[in-house]
Amino acid sequence: MTDTEQASGQTASPDDETGAVGQFGTVFWVSVGLSAAFVVASFVAVGPVAAALAAAVTAIVTYLGWLYLFLTTGFVVFALYLALGRFGGVRLGGPDARPEFGRTAWFAMLFQAGMGVGLLFWGVAEPVMHAREPAPGTAVPGSPEAAEVGMQYAFFHWTLHPWAIYAVVGLAVAYTGFNRGSASLRLSAVLRPLLGGRVDGPLGRAVDVLAVVATLFGVAVSLGLGTLQITAGLGDVFGVPGGVTLSLVVIAVTAVGYLLSASTPISKGINRLSQASLALAVVLLAYFVVVGPTTMQLNLMAQETGNYLAQVVPMSLRTYPFAGPSWLADWTIFFWATWIAWAPYVGAFIARISYGRTVREFVVGVIVAPSVFSVVWFSVLGGAGLDTDARTGGAVAAAANQDEALAMFRFLREYPGFLFTAVLVLVLIWIFFVAGADAGTVVLGSMSGGGLDPARRSKITWGLIMAALAAGLLLIGGLDALQNAEIVVATPFALLMVAICVALHRALAADHPRQGADGSPR
Repeated sequence: MTDTEQASGQTASPDDETGAVGQFGTVFWVSVGLSAAFVVASFVAVGPVAAALAAAVTAIVTYLGWLYLFLTTGFVVFALYLALGRFGGVRLGGPDARPEFGRTAWFAMLFQAGMGVGLLFWGVAEPVMHAREPAPGTAVPGSPEAAEVGMQYAFFHWTLHPWAIYAVVGLAVAYTGFNRGSASLRLSAVLRPLLGGRVDGPLGRAVDVLAVVATLFGVAVSLGLGTLQITAGLGDVFGVPGGVTLSLVVIAVTAVGYLLSASTPISKGINRLSQASLALAVVLLAYFVVVGPTTMQLNLMAQETGNYLAQVVPMSLRTYPFAGPSWLADWTIFFWATWIAWAPYVGAFIARISYGRTVREFVVGVIVAPSVFSVVWFSVLGGAGLDTDARTGGAVAAAANQDEALAMFRFLREYPGFLFTAVLVLVLIWIFFVAGADAGTVVLGSMSGGGLDPARRSKITWGLIMAALAAGLLLIGGLDALQNAEIVVATPFALLMVAICVALHRALAADHPRQGADGSPR
C-alpha cells in the first residue's frame, strides 16, 4: 500500500473497478446532467448561449469586480499566514508521514497542472498587448513605460495571486483527506468544521456538484486554449487550413492521448509527462536566453520584479472606477476567474500529490517556486517579444490583436531555427494539454465519489465529457466564450472559497490548539 492509501484507508488501485465506492453516485449524475445540458445547448443554440454568457459576465464585472479583487488578495494573505504562523510545521498525513513524490516530480506535476498551457498561450502575447494598450492611466500606449507596466501586470497575473488561490484549496483538501480521514478529494468534506453532518446530505452534494462543474469548465477552458494555439500553430507553420473542423480534430487526437494516459497510475502517466514538459520548457527558455536580447531580458527581470513587488498591493485593489470595466474584465477579472475556476481542479490535484509535506513546505512550494519560474518565463519570452515587436514595427502586437494564439508563432519567425522552435512549442503545448487533462480526469473522478484513486472507467467518462465541453465552448465563440464561461462558473466558487478558508483554519485550530506554559491546551 502507498503512503496515501495508508492515510486514507483506501486500497483500491486505478485499475480496480470495484474498489472505490460510489463511482457513479448522485454527484456524478447531477454534474454530468448539467454539463451535458450545456453541451447540447452549445450545439443547438449557439447565439442565445453566447449572448447569455456575455450578459452574465457584464453584470458580474460591473457589480462584483471589486469583490474579486478583495477576495483574491485575501487568499494571498491567508496562505502566507498559514505558512509563516504556528501551523507551518503541521505535516500532511501526520508527524511520521513522508512525501510520496520527490521535489522535482512534485514541482513538475503541480506546475503543468497549474498553468502550463496558459504560459505558452500568453507568454509573448500578454506583455506585448499590454504595451500597446496599457492599463488605464498608467502609461502612454506604445511607450517604454507602457512596456514596463505591461511586464509588471504579466507578473501580477501569473505569480502570487493565482498560486495562493491554488494553495488555499489544495491545502484544505490535503489536510482534510490526509489528517482528518476523508478518503477522496470531495470539497464538501472540507466544510465539515462549519456544516457538521450536513455535508453528508443534500447541502454537501450541492457543494460537490459546484466544485465538479467549476473543475470541468476550468479543464475544458484549458483544453480550449491549447486547441486554439495548436490550430494557430499548424496553420502558421505548416499551412494547415484552420476552422472548426481542425479544432475538433485536435481535441479528438488530444482526447485519445489523455485517455491513454488516464489508464495508467499517476506515478507513470502524469508524472512522466509532467517531467518531460518541464524539461522541454527549460530548453525553450535556455534557447531564447542565448539567441534573444540577453542583457535586456536580465535587466527587465531585475527591474520589473522590484517594481511589481513595490506595486503589488495597489495593483491588487485597482478597479479603475473612472475608466469603465472593459480593461479590468478583459485582463485581471478574467485571470482571477480563471484561477478560481481552476482552483478545485488544480488544488485537489496538488493535494493528491502532496502527502507528507508540511504546511510551510506546501505553501512555499506551491506559491514561491512557480512564481519564480513565471517571472523568468515572462522576462525571457515576454522580454524578447517586446524587443521583437519594437524591431518589427508592431508585427507581434498586430498578430496578437488578430488572434492571441498567433503571437507566439509570429515572434518565433524572427529568430533562427523557426521550424525547430515552432515544432518544440507545438509538442510542448500538446504534452501540457495531455498531462493537464489527465490530471483533470483524476480530480473529477475523485470529486464525484471515486476515492483518491478513481477507477479507470470513471476517468475515461470524465475525459470524454471534458472533450465535448471544450468543443462546445469553441463552437459558440472561441476565446471570448472560454473567458465568459470561466467568469460565470468561477463567481459562486469564489464565495465558497471563503467558507473553505474559515473551515480550514477552524480544523487546524481544533487539532493543534495553543498551549499554555504548563503544556495544556488553551
